[in-house]
Amino acid sequence: MGKHEVGTPKYIANKIKAKGLQKLRWYCQMCQKQCRDENGFKCHMMSESHQRQLLLFADNAEKYIDEFSREFSDGYLELLKRQFGTKRVHANRVYQDYISERHHLHMNSTQWETLTDFVKWLGREGKCVVDETEKGWFVQYIDRDPETIALQEAMVKKQKMDKDDQEKLMEFIEQQIERGKQGYSSDTPNYTELVRENEEEKITVNLNLAAVKKKVEPPVILGKKRESGLARLKDGEGSGEKKKEKRKCSALDDIIQEEESKKEKVNRKDYWLVEGIVVKVIAKSLGDKYYKHKGVVIDVPSKYVALVKMFDSGDRLKLDQAHLETVIPAVGRTVRVVNGAYRGCVATLKSLNSERYSVTIEIATGPLKGRVVDNVEYEDISKVHSE
Repeated sequence: MGKHEVGTPKYIANKIKAKGLQKLRWYCQMCQKQCRDENGFKCHMMSESHQRQLLLFADNAEKYIDEFSREFSDGYLELLKRQFGTKRVHANRVYQDYISERHHLHMNSTQWETLTDFVKWLGREGKCVVDETEKGWFVQYIDRDPETIALQEAMVKKQKMDKDDQEKLMEFIEQQIERGKQGYSSDTPNYTELVRENEEEKITVNLNLAAVKKKVEPPVILGKKRESGLARLKDGEGSGEKKKEKRKCSALDDIIQEEESKKEKVNRKDYWLVEGIVVKVIAKSLGDKYYKHKGVVIDVPSKYVALVKMFDSGDRLKLDQAHLETVIPAVGRTVRVVNGAYRGCVATLKSLNSERYSVTIEIATGPLKGRVVDNVEYEDISKVHSE
């Protein structure tokens, strides 16, 4: 019986049946033909075209099997690299994604009889890291691309250089502070005990009354007015002492302020995501299930992308930093500085300034432990997650 005309119900029904995936045992790789049932596959095996393909296969069977095996492994590894990267994933999940394409190369035409044999071959060849668990075989792609290796080495080198520069800057600041303290400690007067060498020596006092100026007595102020005048005089003396102290510490403050401004320029970045901090989702496009809900950053695949585990549902979301914001905890809790001069430091939240949208923190670790920093913006710190 001939084929049905285009547009007829039978023609449409046959197209719908042929669109989906069929059973693997009714597929002929040499002819690249999929049969829908056993009778159709039997008729195809008896056809003249199939017999010619079998004669070609019989002449050089190893060539065809090697070619099919190489094509299957290349397609499997390409899908594993493109979709999952270097992450550990179930081998059968990758295989299901591979065979979801209609015109894929079938495993029954390769040198491997089962997926387990193919996974073991990947491990022996060093193309993947394979391991067997109770849930089955897992594979992890090994990226040996020279460009990728060079990029990873460059990233590691850059991170090491940034860390070294930050450590050098912190040491330089400590040295400047020590120098400042030593310099100002030498300005304080040294008091010595009065020792008389000769006890029999007499002490004479020469009073030149002519050189003494006439003493002008202050006007007499009675009652509370006199007391207020004395109070103002004492306040003036106190303010003078404060001004002297300010002048005494101004040079040290200038050094500290200059070094902090340098650190601000070096450590101020346009990315702030780090592992272990609590963040809030601010993207309305994710729906009410995640909007305004909090989670913890468990991984940072790149500078601007983080893998967040939500507290409420336990779901893991891969989000851009534009869809997240920092979380400010209660006073006395631990925070991490994610941007600015003290980037990477762990600190304790001391107070909040809601008018300026800033906080006061005290550094809890490192060489700057105990230092109190004011006017730190909300965006520069975030709560540290504790189990």
